[in-house]
Amino acid sequence: MSSFVIESEALLEEAATKIIHFAEGCTMWLFDGEMGAGKTKLIKSICKVFQVTDNVSSPSFSIINEYRNANNKRFYHFDFYRIKNEQEALGLGLEEYFDSGDICMIEWPSMIESMIPEQYINIEIEILSENSRKIHLTKHGR
Repeated sequence: MSSFVIESEALLEEAATKIIHFAEGCTMWLFDGEMGAGKTKLIKSICKVFQVTDNVSSPSFSIINEYRNANNKRFYHFDFYRIKNEQEALGLGLEEYFDSGDICMIEWPSMIESMIPEQYINIEIEILSENSRKIHLTKHGR
């Protein structure tokens, strides 16, 4: 486990770089934190570090966004906050995304808990103050 504090949004890219290095080839990234903790902002910063050329936004209503970077590498961004149950998520063909080998960044993973592959990293965002967050990183699986 690793933890660090970011004191402002200006440090989000630095935090994103730390997360990318921590992940070391793991493609399943789970983002936990209460509403307003900054999950989507952090994902935007991660995509910026990966040089994603698409507009990165919350997939709150679409549930899944696909992005590509300058090297045509794909990234998937999921937001399961609005799904009613895992059965609804199954209908989206998640296994295909999860088995793609592309990075899958998942907001509200607790909504699909039994569908999460064995190997993943958990990125927990803890609100310390209006501008300050503590990031907890944990690797699970192999």
